[in-house]
Amino acid sequence: MLNEFWASASTTYKAVVFSAMGLIALGIILNLVGNSSQNQALAVASLPMIGLGLILHIAGIMIRGRSIRKNLKR
Repeated sequence: MLNEFWASASTTYKAVVFSAMGLIALGIILNLVGNSSQNQALAVASLPMIGLGLILHIAGIMIRGRSIRKNLKR
């Protein structure tokens, strides 16, 4: 099921998922660098990136659910 869904998933879903993963990863890296170098501004600036990544992740779940519901109605 999962392999079939990814193969047939829409481009929008794939773009949202990869954007979410990228933003979360970038936020974590910035947070680690900021905390390691004791740069408080960089550490705090990374938090909105992580938050936006989580919001995009939730949007991806909603897009996936919508497409699954459409396929079940057929």
